[in-house]
Amino acid sequence: MRKRSHRFKAVAAVAAAVVLGLAGCDASGGDGGRGTAPSSRPSPKPVWNRSPDSIAAVGDSITRGFDACTVLSDCPQVSWATGTDTGVDSLAVRLLGATGAAEHSWNYAATGARMADLAGQVAQAVQRRPELVTVMVGANDACRSSTSAMTPVDDFREQFEDAMAVLRRSLPKAQVYVSSVPNLMRLWSEGRTSALGKQVWKLGICPSMLGNADALDAASTQRRATVQSRVEEYNRVLKEVCAKDRRCRFDGNAVFDYRFGPAQLSPWDWFHPSRNGQARLAEIAYRAVTAEAPVT
Repeated sequence: MRKRSHRFKAVAAVAAAVVLGLAGCDASGGDGGRGTAPSSRPSPKPVWNRSPDSIAAVGDSITRGFDACTVLSDCPQVSWATGTDTGVDSLAVRLLGATGAAEHSWNYAATGARMADLAGQVAQAVQRRPELVTVMVGANDACRSSTSAMTPVDDFREQFEDAMAVLRRSLPKAQVYVSSVPNLMRLWSEGRTSALGKQVWKLGICPSMLGNADALDAASTQRRATVQSRVEEYNRVLKEVCAKDRRCRFDGNAVFDYRFGPAQLSPWDWFHPSRNGQARLAEIAYRAVTAEAPVT
């Protein structure tokens, strides 16, 4: 009887220890919490950083601030992407502050650039190792001497994909903000009210859309519609290619949809953005870059 009593007490003690041990694990979030993440585990880092520390801009004359300060001249200090002009409050200034924008943003855009030039600009930009690359290009692919000279859509797509590949080979984690191509038809309809603007257009600004600005015959109307359709196709390409890259954000056609008026257009050519227009582009970009989720 004594042996059985000792044996019973020993088994009871072991059982009690096991119960207490299991209770202790549950209370501390140990084995009893299997299947749920411990509360102390850090949340996964978001793919998109809403406050990048450096910016490189690539693209065309709009990003160079062409005709915003003086006629037929670049004015990068008012660029929507990297400018330092306080009246514009560029994307770089909004994200990095005035000092940060001056030290950690770079503008590799070029007046007259087309999509075929983008890969070369990106190759320059990656040497700075920016955390964010802004892209605004495509208007010059549509603004040609004639509609037949416009960049074919398939070529436009291939060239954009090539530029993205150049970026990803060097900077796999860099973020990309892609602006839509502006609504060239709207720019024509606004600018044709300016006699001075139309005189500057004759110097060769976007002849496929702006040539014979006052002509409303069937052929001229069809020409402009063809250009507009090509711009819309370019924007579809920008959206589709960007959507394949988890660190790329397209603006959801925000620039294309923006209703540029006289205040937002250059007082010299009534086609490129003025300082005011550059500021509106900066606002659009800032909203897209700092949004919690991309525009769909």
